Amino acid sequence: MPRLVALIAAVALCSFACERKSPPPAPPAVVPQAQRAPTEQGPIVLGSVGSLTGSEAYFGTSIRDGIQFAVEEVNAAGGVKGRQVEVRYYDSQGRIEESVAAAKRLLTQDRVLVLLGEVSSSSSLAIADAAQAARVPMVSPSATHPDVTKKGDYIFRTCFIDSFQGEVMARFARENLKLDRVAVLQDSKNAYSLGLAEAFTSAFTKRGGTLVAVESYAKGDTDYRAPLLAVKKAKPQAVYVPGFYSEVGVIARQARELGLSVPLLGADGWDSDSIFELAGQALEGSYHSSHYAVDNPAPELQRFITAFRTRYGRTPDAAAALGYDAARVSLAAIERAESLTGSAIRDALARTKDFQGASGTLTLDAHRNPVKPAVVLEIHDGRRRFAAAVTP
Repeated sequence: MPRLVALIAAVALCSFACERKSPPPAPPAVVPQAQRAPTEQGPIVLGSVGSLTGSEAYFGTSIRDGIQFAVEEVNAAGGVKGRQVEVRYYDSQGRIEESVAAAKRLLTQDRVLVLLGEVSSSSSLAIADAAQAARVPMVSPSATHPDVTKKGDYIFRTCFIDSFQGEVMARFARENLKLDRVAVLQDSKNAYSLGLAEAFTSAFTKRGGTLVAVESYAKGDTDYRAPLLAVKKAKPQAVYVPGFYSEVGVIARQARELGLSVPLLGADGWDSDSIFELAGQALEGSYHSSHYAVDNPAPELQRFITAFRTRYGRTPDAAAALGYDAARVSLAAIERAESLTGSAIRDALARTKDFQGASGTLTLDAHRNPVKPAVVLEIHDGRRRFAAAVTP
């Protein structure tokens, strides 16, 4: 009996050792779309990556609603190529590593035809390489950093880029507000904020303006008094703050508490009503660039607003309009594509011209960026109102 026990123990030990020595399974390879064309049965599947929770969740959930609304409209009209459309949504939590993991799952497991995302520029830059390698078109609704589409010929966007958006506010500051001296307060760890600051500074100084101070904060900060005091000391006529609503609302309130009463200027990162909850009245008389204005009488925009209100019970913001446009542009390209391969869909996307979207009429240029107008909104009585339109 002892010899039998010893034999059993030896077998068990060998089995355990063999398991420990076996290499872990390799992650699924990113198979190029051209090598795995979908079957003729089943739905058209898109993927979406965005911040559905976390500090930037307002943008992610609003873009998701815009995408879903577009899909519902298309499905109600018969779908794409006679097939219904589905979207697989993944939450990035506003974190780059989660965005990358989600994008890889969509590309390798869900085998999506188009990747809609990401919401932020930093995360879009991180996931673009995977989409390009898989030869699956990626269409970002809201990543405005110029480098996003430079990642490859499968990478598109339906929002304007920061170099244009920064120039819009610089032109408005000089020509409409007649400002000569401006300071910049930027997020030193955010590609979106840094790109906008650079574009604004270049355009403002080229037009004869003077940059009196450049100060920085970092995402996650809650006390901005030190850089604000440095800005105040420089005595600017306005402060350009190209950040996200979650920080800008607090920055505005603390600026007023310190006696910095000049207008704040911003970008589409301000596009959230939550900014008013954080800032109170501190943003009164300030301005920011955006993708659309609710009071713009454009027929397609007003149709979208009315239909969206009926579906969701609220007025869509710019993020919802951008999500809607990204989905509709993508689905229109899939409908036009000669086949459901990545290369055919990419070619159809590249031919997008004079598309009537909720955020304006857009044509994709040779660099896969849209040629479309921007608007400047003024904050008055706690609400945004149309101040100017700027064309490329």
